Amino acid sequence: MNLSNKNICEREKKFLSSIQKLPYCPIAIKNGKGALLYDYDGNEYIDFLSSASSANIGHGNKEIAQAVKNQMDQITQYTIAYFTCESPVLLAEKIINLAPGDNDKKVLYSTTGSESIDAAIKLSKGYTGRNKIISFNGAYHGSTYGSISISAISLNMRKKIGSLLPDVYHFNYPVCIKCPYNKNESECHLECLEEIKNAFQMYLPADEVAAVFFEPIAGDSGIIIPPKRYVKNLYKLCKKNNILFVADEIQQSLGRCGYWFSMEHFNIEPDLIVMGKSLGGGLPLGLVVGKSEIMECLSAPAHAFTLSANTTVCVAALKMLEIFERDNIIEQTKEKGSYLINKLNILKEKYPNIIKDVRGLGLSIGVDLPDKSATKKICYQCIKNGLLLISLGENTLRIQPPLVITKNQIDESTEILENSINDFISGKISDDAYTFINGW
Repeated sequence: MNLSNKNICEREKKFLSSIQKLPYCPIAIKNGKGALLYDYDGNEYIDFLSSASSANIGHGNKEIAQAVKNQMDQITQYTIAYFTCESPVLLAEKIINLAPGDNDKKVLYSTTGSESIDAAIKLSKGYTGRNKIISFNGAYHGSTYGSISISAISLNMRKKIGSLLPDVYHFNYPVCIKCPYNKNESECHLECLEEIKNAFQMYLPADEVAAVFFEPIAGDSGIIIPPKRYVKNLYKLCKKNNILFVADEIQQSLGRCGYWFSMEHFNIEPDLIVMGKSLGGGLPLGLVVGKSEIMECLSAPAHAFTLSANTTVCVAALKMLEIFERDNIIEQTKEKGSYLINKLNILKEKYPNIIKDVRGLGLSIGVDLPDKSATKKICYQCIKNGLLLISLGENTLRIQPPLVITKNQIDESTEILENSINDFISGKISDDAYTFINGW
């Protein structure tokens, strides 16, 4: 069969459930190299999505492929639920050494970030003996029942599926660019944090709260970076009330923000850190890393999966971390992130009616456009012209390229974005954009 984008996308509609899709354009990815992708029609794209930030190392890495092959030649996996293998142990030791704070920590494996959120919920309740959880409006923590219960970003994630976890309380995330209290920085008295304090006084007993689940950067609600003083004061509030502080680092860890963990930007050591997405070097893997006494609070098999800590996946993760350290990718990400944000700010100055805000850390960047219509059309035109990216919410372009992207590729990407903006201003972009682009 002569495969094409159209052929594969038509077969996808026939055989795959649509509830797992947030469709953009009918493109079928065939292969990739570094920050470049190629579809079945032979088109080349610069990747500004990194497979939803799960491909920090980029695509087609030969060293990882060889490491995976070598391991699979021996054994693909053998469940650690009953016996053990070397690579999950080595990876756990490595993650503990990289995590903020001391090394009196342990690792609990899952196969995805969502499952690891569920693990953190179990651990939080088991350790504290409390049942209530605090999360935030706009949070996306995953698609398992537990992670959906503490998420608050899409009504479709909750419709028709019945009861979720009880005793989950959502508060406003500190979205300073759209402050619900109409405060600027000089006037701000952390009113959003006062919401939680008031709840503790009026209807939510602090001594019944097990944990606060917090995204150090709110990824899917628009790449929102909270003020450092908010995060530090939220952490202090948790410590004062013996509430666990759980950092969801599924999207933002492993170099994405120019640090191994985005919590390093705030100089805070969480009680638990949840990881997933890029952790497996492109293969499925999730884990929780946290203080040893918390990690041992439950009895086996409280959180056991046959394929968690898959031997081959752990080998891929170890090879990725080796490459990161050898090639100094974290520091490169800071430099490339500053370079890209500067170029985007130049476009903001040039097109103030189109680009409303640019914000980010490292190579995790959000660009706000005027409205949903403009966002759909500009996003569509970028993809059509060889820049693969998506949007978040009503009007944010999600910019999270592989950390191995080159400066020349960044230059080419911003040129495609500028050309797409000019096409939008000139009215040259087809209304097909409204058909193809759905998003969150």
